[in-house]
Amino acid sequence: MSGVDDALDTLLLPFETRQLQWSDDAMFMRARYGASLSQIADERLTCVQSFKPEAEILRRAGFKVSPSIELSSRKYSLILMLPPRQRDEARALFAQAISMLKPEGVVIASAGNNEGARSLESDLEKLCGNVHTLSKNKCRVFWSSPSEHTIDATLLSDWSTGDLSRPILNGRYISRPGIFAWDRIDIASALLAQNLPIGLSGSAADLGAGFGFLSDALLERCQSIVALDVYEAEHRALELAQTNLAQYQSRLPIEYHWHDVTAGLNSKYDIIITNPPFHTQASIDRPDIGRRFITVAGQSLKPGGQLWLVANRHLPYEQVLVDGFDSVNVVTQQQGFKIIVATRSAHEIKRPRK
Repeated sequence: MSGVDDALDTLLLPFETRQLQWSDDAMFMRARYGASLSQIADERLTCVQSFKPEAEILRRAGFKVSPSIELSSRKYSLILMLPPRQRDEARALFAQAISMLKPEGVVIASAGNNEGARSLESDLEKLCGNVHTLSKNKCRVFWSSPSEHTIDATLLSDWSTGDLSRPILNGRYISRPGIFAWDRIDIASALLAQNLPIGLSGSAADLGAGFGFLSDALLERCQSIVALDVYEAEHRALELAQTNLAQYQSRLPIEYHWHDVTAGLNSKYDIIITNPPFHTQASIDRPDIGRRFITVAGQSLKPGGQLWLVANRHLPYEQVLVDGFDSVNVVTQQQGFKIIVATRSAHEIKRPRK
């Protein structure tokens, strides 16, 4: 993990400058860990983080972490957040925060200037009334202590349901704002689905499954798949995959894993399919993530097993594929993407002991 998190550091600036007082009764939505957080908060902070890699970093640092917000009668004096760029999701988080805030409590958020900070600040002001603002590190931190007289009740009601699950593509799938390609099938995944051979068989895994489109395509096309493991680091997406794949549960066992694939897998498979991520949540290009997905896939296939992969044509995956597999073939190249099938040897190679 990088040692620099400008949005997090800026979020905590008002506490460092004593414009705000820390509270032991605090919640941190879309929480991330950093040295600046440890200087202010302790393990009593309630953290909500649905993205497994970030959740694990927080857990290892000693914080309590939940993948989802438990809306209940509990109220907080202080709610912090690092809101996402997707506007419906961010507005829903603002509304949820206000609904869980104690009288005279404070809600505070931070975002990078290139991640929609001004729009996010404007939305909080529309919802709560006046906000206070500071700028630093090319980020903005903004906060409010709303009352029943300043809160826009209509917006609060409208925005609170803005990121709920809903049917998409004429009801074919259930999805929600904020996850990857939430309201459509991305071109790369559609291309991989079209090229999956109907004869694929055995136990399978989908790495980075999103709301379950590729898993659905695999099970619909390949009747000889006998078991499926679904891996997804974003808990909100994994919940959707469970709903979208429920129709297959009577046909074969399906297990769902809230898991960071880059940490490795504990099982072996005949077939692995993936449209691996190659950037961070902040949209920074990270082809090393995709390369790690490929390495883990190679380590997790049975002898003779196959990886079916789609990737942007320009991504430098060839060397890691050659290093990890016995044969690598480009099935097709279309629309800026490449479909690759990589196969493990049908025989385990016993390497000499050193």
